[in-house]
Amino acid sequence: MTSRHRPSENTVPSTADGANTLIPSRRTVVKAAAAGAVLAAPLAAAPPASAAGVAPAFLHGVASGDPLPDGVLLWTRVTPTPESIPGSGAGPDTEVSWVVATDKAFTNIVTKGSTTATAASDHTVKADIRGLSPATDYWFRFSAGPTDSPAARTRTAPAADAAVAGLRFGVVSCSNWEAGHFSSYRHLAARGDLDAWLHLGDYIYEYGTGEYGTRDTVVRPHAPAHEILTLADYRTRHGRYKTDPDLQALHAAAPVVAIWDDHEIANDTWSGGAGNHTEGAEGTWAARQADAKRAYFEWMPVRPAIAGTTYRRLRFGKLADLSLLDLRSFRSQQVALGDGEVDDPERTLTGRAQLDWLKSGLASSDTTWRLVGNSVMISPFAIGSIPAELLGPLAELLGLPREGLALNTDQWDGYTDDRRELLAHLRANAVRNTVFLTGDIHMAWANDVPHNAATYPLSASAATEFVVTSVTSDNLDDILKVPEGTVSAIAAPFIRAANRHVHWVDTDRHGYGVLDITADRTQMDYYVVSDRTEPDATSKWARSYRTRSGTQRVQRVYAPV
Repeated sequence: MTSRHRPSENTVPSTADGANTLIPSRRTVVKAAAAGAVLAAPLAAAPPASAAGVAPAFLHGVASGDPLPDGVLLWTRVTPTPESIPGSGAGPDTEVSWVVATDKAFTNIVTKGSTTATAASDHTVKADIRGLSPATDYWFRFSAGPTDSPAARTRTAPAADAAVAGLRFGVVSCSNWEAGHFSSYRHLAARGDLDAWLHLGDYIYEYGTGEYGTRDTVVRPHAPAHEILTLADYRTRHGRYKTDPDLQALHAAAPVVAIWDDHEIANDTWSGGAGNHTEGAEGTWAARQADAKRAYFEWMPVRPAIAGTTYRRLRFGKLADLSLLDLRSFRSQQVALGDGEVDDPERTLTGRAQLDWLKSGLASSDTTWRLVGNSVMISPFAIGSIPAELLGPLAELLGLPREGLALNTDQWDGYTDDRRELLAHLRANAVRNTVFLTGDIHMAWANDVPHNAATYPLSASAATEFVVTSVTSDNLDDILKVPEGTVSAIAAPFIRAANRHVHWVDTDRHGYGVLDITADRTQMDYYVVSDRTEPDATSKWARSYRTRSGTQRVQRVYAPV
């Protein structure tokens, strides 16, 4: 068992339980030059250098996810031969065993088993372990032939009826491989105090090399070099991401709870297509979506929940439950602003079944806190009188018309009937302590979620929302190619003036959040990294906001937990 240190507050840790479209909302047509494609092609085709030696090998790390009081989902990918690279469809069936222990030395083994990795699942392996003790640290590893994988830590959730003093989660979103290194993951892994970490979407990006904002500098090229369209392509891209040492370190440090947003499939995904999909020229949407989702579930330690989507609910004792949303599989197509369709009750972001499931779960919850893993921002957003030189880049980042109309139709703002119904349900059922945890927008926000933004703060707040910035994906200073912080200094006051429920917005920096939960309050500590392009980037605390129990409002805190 690892020791678990909580810095300043006397909050005993616990765990979990179970039951973007941003930026170029339009695809950049800067296709990689022929020379660039030639340079990147070998990266997609050739096995990593470390695969040239003895096989089998564990080149993509190990991971765990979706912790329950009595179990957790374990994951790895085995490379049985040097030719068996992700997406290749090559390689023999390989027996892979796993072992779970209460100590890193594996002297006290509590369970073990084996399964067969095959080319049909891209040689990925999942083991859904049960029979474990609640709120307990465990160590696990896999073996194939003479080769052991790295050892990794995981942690089960508290018992459903347990009185839990505290929980701590890392919170991240939007990690573009080409734009930089994943230092945020490394810093979260190094903490050693996480019960789990949440990835709120855009774990991978689908674009080809050089097609997605990177300040015109590709820090490290994708594999494959082209935009991913097929099952083999999505598998290859997931495989490239899983070679990142910082990502491997975080997966080995704590279980992940993940949902997808659009880039796991294609930019501006909706139920029947995507902004970044051309029917016919890029195959059928149905085939592409099915291939992307299949690869996601192969490569991620996520349990498919309802109808093969990512919406599901986890419980963390009596302290909190976490409703995880899939806001891509059921949504109506995004609409242009100004045509009134954003208010059409026939259009939906969630789909009827998911919205009913969410409403029922929030109303019947008996936990102190109701967390909602939410891929796109639910708080309303109006641009207001932002200076002309910032309006274009902000519109690009938010997917807005450059004329500066007031909504982002890819967020809840584009599906206002769903939002009205949900917030009215919270009011009618006196549902308190609902906290939305959001990614997608490549900026950090701390928001109240008002019933009526026009009359706020004189009217009531239904919930609160903490939005984390991107791990690496472009934010405003990257789009404008100006020094970090200069845009926020100008834009943030205008944004807050037009949106009185917004307590804070940082438009410029990259990083992560740490969510700390006690019975009295939920606090988000925002951290930023020094330089996304540097593999050894440092991290520092930026701001903190909390929601006190019963208030449904955000309050600034002047130190991290």
